[in-house]
Amino acid sequence: MTSTSRDRDLRSQLETLTTEAYRPELADVDRLPTPEIARLMNAEDATVAGAVAEQVPAIAAAIDAVAERMARGGRLVYAGAGTAGRLGVLDASECPPTFNTAPARVVGLIAGGPEAMVTSVEGAEDSPELAESDLAALGLTPDDTVVGVSASGRTPYAVGAVAYARRHGALTVGLSCNRGSALAAAAEHGIEVVVGPEFLTGSTRLKAGTAQKLVLNMISTITMIRLGKTYGNLMVDVRASNEKLRARSRRIVAQVTGADGEAVERALAATDGEVKNAILVLLAGVDGPTAARLLDEADGHLRAALSRAGG
Repeated sequence: MTSTSRDRDLRSQLETLTTEAYRPELADVDRLPTPEIARLMNAEDATVAGAVAEQVPAIAAAIDAVAERMARGGRLVYAGAGTAGRLGVLDASECPPTFNTAPARVVGLIAGGPEAMVTSVEGAEDSPELAESDLAALGLTPDDTVVGVSASGRTPYAVGAVAYARRHGALTVGLSCNRGSALAAAAEHGIEVVVGPEFLTGSTRLKAGTAQKLVLNMISTITMIRLGKTYGNLMVDVRASNEKLRARSRRIVAQVTGADGEAVERALAATDGEVKNAILVLLAGVDGPTAARLLDEADGHLRAALSRAGG
């Protein structure tokens, strides 16, 4: 296929995408006063949550499948280009401090590698082979999940990642913002959050990016809830890597147990700062090693460990 025919084919594809549609009613937006532009943008953003809500059944089904595999030791891998890739990397990077996961358990791949986080890497998003190479380096297993993320749903890197993962037996999820996308069709679990044309034509860092962020939040957060990384809505697996998180750890232990500050400090000291273990020490009246054993036997679920201890 010649360069001219490729360009023609791409233009025809883009013309069918809701995310690329032009909005003539906004043709004079640059002439409006700033408060009015801000109100218009805010009104657009307010529609995103409703679009996500329509996909909750599909999102929930994907999450249950992800959690089942992660409970067996599998990994969650996001793969995307541009804004979509950056959102995946962001979500993955926040899991270790929030849920005390090993960095290798939730991975974000962006077309073009780390350099693409801050600058455009020419042609990277157009290469399904690059996605295959990036995933091959991880050594995928059937317990792993690959989530391809692409606003258009046609990005070759994201579609290629899902296709490769599926061939190698991994669970696949395709997250896009257009109906009938190639990405959703390639995945076992297709999630299509249709947010409509963007405020700035084709700028999918706007509503589409917000929708993708919301869905990735749900995938990682609810998966971690299913894995026992929370107790109610408290982050009991938080990694206390700075003073703010150390203060949060103390507050969580106190909230769950009702213990005073000195007792909380002693329990955290006896458990190397592990919040769930400290809660067990205080509520079940056990020592640090016993708390660790009970949690291990309960696969990290605090409620189950308390039940085992009779707490």
